[in-house]
Amino acid sequence: MRADLGVDVSALPGGGAAGGLGAGLVAFLGGRLMPGADLVIGVCGVASRIEGCDLVITGEGRLDGQTVFGKAPAGVAKVAKPRGIPVIAICGCLGPDVEKVREVGIDAYFSALEEPVAEADLPVHGPGMLERCAEQVGRLLALGKAL
Repeated sequence: MRADLGVDVSALPGGGAAGGLGAGLVAFLGGRLMPGADLVIGVCGVASRIEGCDLVITGEGRLDGQTVFGKAPAGVAKVAKPRGIPVIAICGCLGPDVEKVREVGIDAYFSALEEPVAEADLPVHGPGMLERCAEQVGRLLALGKAL
């Protein structure tokens, strides 16, 4: 690409993602790369939607140390924290270094996984586990108001 197009993508952050698709889009189509979470948060208008909220609840399938590198929950927290809004994450499971999410403003996190479930069975069992976890988070929040 450097020789034929004059575009050096060898050190382009994110350029190697998806088999080099990002680098190709930059080199051949003049594209620019940005974290996906930032794009979705902007398009969805998260900042305006959370104005006046007392709490933001976000989530993803697996919350771990990689979450801080541009995944949606980290992006949501980065929008909420400057506004003084606490952030809770509900996720399918917790992974290594999950405590790092506090660095980006996620105040508390909860795993919906109640027991080991084969990935193929998650569409069947996952929604119920997620619903029960969310209910327990709601009950915990209600306790805080009752105290």
